[in-house]
Amino acid sequence: MIRKPSFRPAAFALLGSSCISPFLAAEPLTLDEQVITATRSEQPVRASLAPTTVIEREEIERTQARSVPELLKKVPGVSVSNNGGPGKNTTVFLRGSESDHVLVLIDGIKVGSVSAGLTAFQDLPVELIERIEVVRGPRSSLYGSEAIGGVIQIFTRKGDQQGLKPWFSAGYGTHDNRQGGAGLSGGDGKGWFSLGVSSQDTDGINSRRQGSAYYETDADGYRNHSGSLRAGYQFDNGLELDGTLMQARGHNDYDDIDTSGFLHPAGGHNANADNRQELAGGRARFSPLEPWKVTLQAGRSEDKATSWVDGAFDARFDSQRDSASWLNDLTLAEGHVLTLGYDWQQDKVSSSTVFDKDARINEGWFAQYIGDAGRQDWQLSLRRDDNEQFGNHDTGSAAWGYALTDELRFSLSYGTAFKAPSFNELYFPGYGNPGLDAETSESFEAGLSGVHDWGHWSVNAFRTNVDDLIAFDSTIGVWGGPNNIGKARIDGLELVLGSQWLGWDWNANASFLDGENRGDDANRGNELPRRARQVFNLDVDRRFGQIGLGATVHSEGRRYDDLANTERMAGYATLDLRGEYWLTEEWRLQASVTNLFDADYETALDYNEPGQAVFFSVRYQAL
Repeated sequence: MIRKPSFRPAAFALLGSSCISPFLAAEPLTLDEQVITATRSEQPVRASLAPTTVIEREEIERTQARSVPELLKKVPGVSVSNNGGPGKNTTVFLRGSESDHVLVLIDGIKVGSVSAGLTAFQDLPVELIERIEVVRGPRSSLYGSEAIGGVIQIFTRKGDQQGLKPWFSAGYGTHDNRQGGAGLSGGDGKGWFSLGVSSQDTDGINSRRQGSAYYETDADGYRNHSGSLRAGYQFDNGLELDGTLMQARGHNDYDDIDTSGFLHPAGGHNANADNRQELAGGRARFSPLEPWKVTLQAGRSEDKATSWVDGAFDARFDSQRDSASWLNDLTLAEGHVLTLGYDWQQDKVSSSTVFDKDARINEGWFAQYIGDAGRQDWQLSLRRDDNEQFGNHDTGSAAWGYALTDELRFSLSYGTAFKAPSFNELYFPGYGNPGLDAETSESFEAGLSGVHDWGHWSVNAFRTNVDDLIAFDSTIGVWGGPNNIGKARIDGLELVLGSQWLGWDWNANASFLDGENRGDDANRGNELPRRARQVFNLDVDRRFGQIGLGATVHSEGRRYDDLANTERMAGYATLDLRGEYWLTEEWRLQASVTNLFDADYETALDYNEPGQAVFFSVRYQAL
């Protein structure tokens, strides 16, 4: 049975389903779980006025996902494009915005390449992740640049505060795919830690289609070795300290493509690249006075990539982000919280290619007010960013919710956002345009959601207008380059439904997107490339004592690969099956078949996607 919580006084945002041990009785759905990303401070998931999806560790293991993109593609409003299989360049489009319009955080620290402006989702170790929060809609008024489409925050594994608890996983499957991980967590009630390592090694698939440019006959392998350490301590005076270290190293084989995505001018060569993601951060939380909570956080993230062609050095790109933040949560009265904050960020790039400028600093000041009265609640925020290259940018948002009944809630929101150009767009020799302005957007949204005895549902409709969109301009320089010539209008509808029926857990979502190019050029009226017009997801799961069975249907409509809409990619559908057997409460065996009917499809033109694949694994988690 699903618990029916009251909507008062907070708005409802849907929570990803969770699984429990089959040795325990079924647990009711709870909406009291704390989330952070939508407001930068803790609140129950049911209190978020922004549509929020939470993916828990239990769901990661239940669905037997083997990569972060595999998890994200099932989130409402998300479309994923992959360049040829495991470990290959993967871009994420959130609510139809550009792939670099998504802000990505790991344990509160901003990550991604400052040269390319993208995050290497394909290299992030899924075995070392505790949970993922995806907030859909603009969040620049809290986070600054990049948060036009939304925010994705990944939390690494957190230690249990009672005793030592080891965990272990190992598996093998199609394409000689070997994956595994191990870790240890523990605590004594005040302090806790979590240490983990993971590894993947696969022969992969041939990333490019036969007959396409730069095609090679060999499979393009991938390997990844990652580790993380997270620890914290709470003192008797209430001071909380915690820190995170993470490193992910990936090695990729390509068909004549370097890590920046540029094709080499000559075919018939083999290329490979080493990629490394590193993160170090720390946080302190304390209350100088009872209604005042202070959070101080600082960290560094690095994205490093080196490529070779036929064994010879090709290129190196290293980027570094240093950041610090100061948040003050002031409880004015019950249900009324004022947040005042300051962010500092410095981006640097070092590479084998000399950039005219290789560093910049951004400062941001923001304020947020969250309140409620009776059946109404609201969230208001304002922010000013001072970028030493682009000057000041002011953003804001306003959201309002109203509980029509104890089961039904209506919400409205408006928000503005911006995205500062990347170093490649500004200064890459022979390509960059230092005269670029930041991209800006405004978004409108209306939502209706309900929680009932039989399940939960939501409907969200939105429109986003993007101005000064950076697009390729053939009139720039000798070969052309980026320019603020683009505009876009994105209309979308997201539907979510979860229930229990015939003894099975059903969770479904559907997204409908109409992204239109509104620039004053030949592409006006065309669809934005690589975004599927329709996406549908369905998960069904059931426990039979010690046996768990499940299936996933994933379907996407057609899309275009180019701005001119001449390269059309057909829609597709895949079916995945999974099962697990619990030997004990701590040990279980798992098996899965992905793409059961071997669907042949593309999400990036001329790049293959994996066909049918089988994977077997064993998993241990101390209780």
